[in-house]
Amino acid sequence: MSRQRSSTDLLKFVIGGGINTAFTYGLYFGLQVVMPYQVAYALAFATGIVFSYWFNATIVFKTPVSWKGFFSFPLVYLVQYLLSAVLLSVFVERMGIPQSVAPLVVIIVTIPITFVLTRWFLRRT
Repeated sequence: MSRQRSSTDLLKFVIGGGINTAFTYGLYFGLQVVMPYQVAYALAFATGIVFSYWFNATIVFKTPVSWKGFFSFPLVYLVQYLLSAVLLSVFVERMGIPQSVAPLVVIIVTIPITFVLTRWFLRRT
């Protein structure tokens, strides 16, 4: 894969992540008005995984959408969450980065890792 293609894919990945974040936050905000916030969060989070799978498979990496891929794609989110939780702890407790800033640093560090993991995963399924 060429560097330019990889850079274009990364840009599309980041844009898709921004769209997904805005959409799921808006969905959560609307749902929590009519149902308990935890239920609203779970539905918005699950919807975000579905959108992320579809967007990354069809638009970013142009891979076929499949049931196998769909049902195993949440593993990407699990790995990303675990890595983010560890990094957040290290940044706050060991490096003294303020709690309000540390999640932003985590996002910056994990975007390339999540990109590579998502690309690898989608090309395998």
